[in-house]
Amino acid sequence: MPVWQSIRATLASDIDEGRYAPGDKLPTEAALARRFGVHRHTVRRAIGDLARTGVVYSRRGSGVYVHQKTTDYPLGRRVSFTRNLHAAGRLPSRKVLLIETRASDEKEAEHLRLSVGDPVHCYDGLSCADDQPLAIFRSVFPAHRLGDLPAALAQFESITEALRHQGIQDYTRDWTRVSAQTATATQALHLRLSPGSPLLLTLSLNTGPDGQPIEYGRTWFSGDRVTLTFGRDDAVAGSSKTD
Repeated sequence: MPVWQSIRATLASDIDEGRYAPGDKLPTEAALARRFGVHRHTVRRAIGDLARTGVVYSRRGSGVYVHQKTTDYPLGRRVSFTRNLHAAGRLPSRKVLLIETRASDEKEAEHLRLSVGDPVHCYDGLSCADDQPLAIFRSVFPAHRLGDLPAALAQFESITEALRHQGIQDYTRDWTRVSAQTATATQALHLRLSPGSPLLLTLSLNTGPDGQPIEYGRTWFSGDRVTLTFGRDDAVAGSSKTD
């Protein structure tokens, strides 16, 4: 067995046996090189293979960390990122990437029952659990129904809370489609992944109590960190369902 593979196997065993728990930082390359009596580039190759297979990930300027265990994320009719993460025993947080009002494109107009070019509020963000990125999302809302929503989104981390301040006290998921993709360079940077890593893309439409669409969403989940789950009565459309 090549030396780097032996080092990889030893580190993987250390992780499996709990010497390094999910979220723990591994020793530096220099420290591992001293431990195994090899050059740092040999350690780097072993760690690189662990990262390629999703066992660890690198934070730029910080170090190499053990991946958290995958998080079950229900795609039920009731929509709540915060509630889903709390139920999984994780601490949710969101980072705003972009909030803007712009003209709708063809798909957005179709799903929100608008004319192409009608104004929409667009919210791009990063969803995290215990400070680990889980997903990148883009939520699009009809501007004519939710005029002050951008200010509410900037004020409240929760989309549910922001909608509540716009008079939408309740809403449900009308449908969801799931497909597989690979991460672009930009997506990989946000999610702390390698370009080409597996992603799960969900497209969904949420409607208010009156049946009118209020949110068309796209979410790119890290395929190594999230397990999407569906209840018996949940509405899932499309040919690429993922359990």
